[in-house]
Amino acid sequence: MSRKEMRESLFLIGFMGAGKSAVSACLHEAYGMRLLEMDQEIERREGMSIPEIFEKKGEEYFRGLETGLLRELKGDSGTVVSCGGGAAMREENVKLMKEAGKIILLRARPETILKRVAGSDDRPLLRGRGTVEGIRDLMEGRRPRYEAAADLTVDTDEKTVDEICREILERTGAED
Repeated sequence: MSRKEMRESLFLIGFMGAGKSAVSACLHEAYGMRLLEMDQEIERREGMSIPEIFEKKGEEYFRGLETGLLRELKGDSGTVVSCGGGAAMREENVKLMKEAGKIILLRARPETILKRVAGSDDRPLLRGRGTVEGIRDLMEGRRPRYEAAADLTVDTDEKTVDEICREILERTGAED
């Protein structure tokens, strides 16, 4: 499938460790979609890491950067966007994503998330909550907004990245 055949963009949302970066990279490589890693792009533009942005400028500033980046994608197509874990918490962000394409919620159990993010220092919201219970609490707080935003939900537990990519493309009608 060429990028030309993908008429809309795909926005991958979900909790940290759900697989957004790996799946977006797979869609980029295997299907020729352009790739935008929101957190990496924000770090590049700001010249500092996400934890530094949170510490020096605050979460609200960071969330504004996410919204600005999504506004830039208006009218774009054929891009797979790996959204930061909190991007779907803002109604304006969800509206911008829906205008440009489909929102795919990647979901995983708290136990899976903990295994995937164990030992990571670059996740400010996990500080002091790096347990299954802490992750479950954070996930529950976000679940209603994630589910309300999603056009499609894909569980990522015990699936390979390739399986997840194929499922997304089959369920979005992008692959025969």
